[in-house]
Amino acid sequence: MKKLIVAATLAALFSTGAALAETKKVGVTPGPHAQIVEKVKEVAAKKGLQLDVVEFSDYVVPNQALSDGDIDINSFQHQPYLDNQVKERKLDLVSVAKSVNFPMAGYSKKIKALSELKDGASVAIPNDPSNGARALLLLADQKLITLKDGIGVKASVADISENPKKLNIVELDAAQLPRSLDDVDLAAITTNYALAAGLNPKTDGIFQESTKAPYVGVIAVRAKDKDADWVKTFVESYHSAEVSAFIEEKFKGAITPTW
Repeated sequence: MKKLIVAATLAALFSTGAALAETKKVGVTPGPHAQIVEKVKEVAAKKGLQLDVVEFSDYVVPNQALSDGDIDINSFQHQPYLDNQVKERKLDLVSVAKSVNFPMAGYSKKIKALSELKDGASVAIPNDPSNGARALLLLADQKLITLKDGIGVKASVADISENPKKLNIVELDAAQLPRSLDDVDLAAITTNYALAAGLNPKTDGIFQESTKAPYVGVIAVRAKDKDADWVKTFVESYHSAEVSAFIEEKFKGAITPTW
């Protein structure tokens, strides 16, 4: 009888462990987002949540993949970008938590200060709507251009009201911007792609985004999953002391936790 009781108890424990061990797919872009989520994966495993990290090489596919059910959650974007994707692509996605701050910065191989930027210089910015607007706001903050009043995070090249240096604004895929530095005079690059190319916004950027800019990263899921227990476990794992310490040690202030 005792053997039967012990066997039943062990079976129950193993059954409970199996129930707790879920596997969810997390969409990220290569570089810092992937590195951070790999650390989150370690923390989440201790809480019974198994993560499979899936890398995407651009900004568009991770949200479509999430909407289609190919992945369960993603961490690669900021709120204005998510808002734009939801509107333009009719996606039923929501953000459930903040992640990290990746400041956009201006980089160049041809000048060391903005005072050296010549009239007619070529300036590359991301070609997706939200990051393109982000770059234009950054250029406006540096007094290189002026945008229409009140346009904010919806700005496009067409909304440039003044361009005193007659800058040539070149719109490129965000992932290609680091490579464009050999061909353009200046490029506005997000930190994830900058770091992947060996560039640090604090040490290599000619100028960088203000910490007050509305571009803090977010974690997104399908709307139907926003209150799921596993989502709460993921957020708790991401916002853990272990992940915060990893970010601070790994990125030396180039990327900062927002919780």
